[in-house]
Amino acid sequence: MPPSRAMVFTSFMQTALSEARAAADRGEVPVGAVVVSPQGKVVAQAGNRTREGNDPTAHAEILAIRAACTHLGAERLTGCALYVTLEPCPMCAGAIAAARIGRLYYGAADPKSGGVAQGARVFAHPQCHHIPEVFDGIAERESAALLRDFFAQRRKT
Repeated sequence: MPPSRAMVFTSFMQTALSEARAAADRGEVPVGAVVVSPQGKVVAQAGNRTREGNDPTAHAEILAIRAACTHLGAERLTGCALYVTLEPCPMCAGAIAAARIGRLYYGAADPKSGGVAQGARVFAHPQCHHIPEVFDGIAERESAALLRDFFAQRRKT
């Protein structure tokens, strides 16, 4: 008997990785993010644009959250999932909590600047009003390799 539809997991990390590659092509740190509705539809996707926009808040997660809120006409993304290639920083983790994202899937851990499992651990603070379900290590090798290659190339130039 085939598994029920509720048991099938579909990852949107390949879309996030495409956004990360596009960010790298623009000279940005290669991080990509995708917001998926509770119905399993992509409602927003983005890659880092901090350098392009001279905006330190233009992380992939922030841009995808903003676009998803605009698309859905809501300030909260209750029930939505966020796929991101790198562990969110504390700023992005705060935005994820504020947006009430239901599930967070991320690829590579970020020991230097992470805000979920590393460093600030934003969701562990009592001041955090919403804690998403967190799933790490999704396409971790590919996400980490993209970042490693990007920074290795930058050191050569």
